[in-house]
Amino acid sequence: MSPAAAARLPELRQRFAALPETEVLPWHMSRQPAPTTASREEYEELVASGVAAIEAGSVYKVVSSRAVRRPLPAGFDALVAFEELQERYPNAFVSLVSAPGVGTWLGATPEVLAEITEDHVFRTMALAGTQPLMPGMKPATARWAHKDLEEHAMVARYIVNCFKQLRLREYDERGPRTVAAGQLLHLRTDFAVHLDQVPFPTLGTDMLRLLHPTPAVGGVPKQPALDFLRRHEGYDRAYYAGFLGPVNLPETGVSRLFVNLRCLQLHPSEAILYAGTGLTIDSEPAREWQETELKLRTVAAILHE
Repeated sequence: MSPAAAARLPELRQRFAALPETEVLPWHMSRQPAPTTASREEYEELVASGVAAIEAGSVYKVVSSRAVRRPLPAGFDALVAFEELQERYPNAFVSLVSAPGVGTWLGATPEVLAEITEDHVFRTMALAGTQPLMPGMKPATARWAHKDLEEHAMVARYIVNCFKQLRLREYDERGPRTVAAGQLLHLRTDFAVHLDQVPFPTLGTDMLRLLHPTPAVGGVPKQPALDFLRRHEGYDRAYYAGFLGPVNLPETGVSRLFVNLRCLQLHPSEAILYAGTGLTIDSEPAREWQETELKLRTVAAILHE
């Protein structure tokens, strides 16, 4: 959180405290109905359908997801939850967004979609492959299954293909390496373009248009994977797997956009949590269910009594 944002927290807290004691919520709620939730059996059937589509050759990878409804603890305070997420996940982009029509979303995402830094560098990343961070385990010593390596490679190749579509060859690629995000490990490859050396004033906008939705949230090829999800996933993701972040801050031209993962949406008495997993031909339904359980814990940690 920037110093400017931190300085405004007391003011925001006073505004929340000054709200009248009525049934009116202190946050905006989306008009969209609460999404359908999937049982373990239903989600594993979705995974099996995804693997079957891959075996049939209609897609190479598809990212299935599910929504979960959890009760809000008594006296839940969105600002307190926001601060707790920052403390728990100092290396994530922690966000609290509340707007009419959009609703209120809390999240702690590890994934940069596209950014342009103060020193004029465009950056993006491939972040895919997941395993739990076990006690005493070091990221550098993690071993990865073929399924995770292939899932990550598809995302990295997709980014390279986006550069090729723009006829851009001057980029740095570093990875893959293992990184920790909360209690999870992921494979990550970083990409950078130095805009002082490669003049490309529209690169950020052009790459954003090509990247979203990435294979880390949709699949490969993009359109067949999205078509599969519309037919089989069974709910509207709303802003889950979308993107958010500061634009033209702290100065014009500097922007950081993140994929909206590890997030929840607030309703009057419950939170809607979201999690997904990347499916390849080697995916096992039980393992994919467990991966969503692990990812849900990231943001669910703030829903304690």
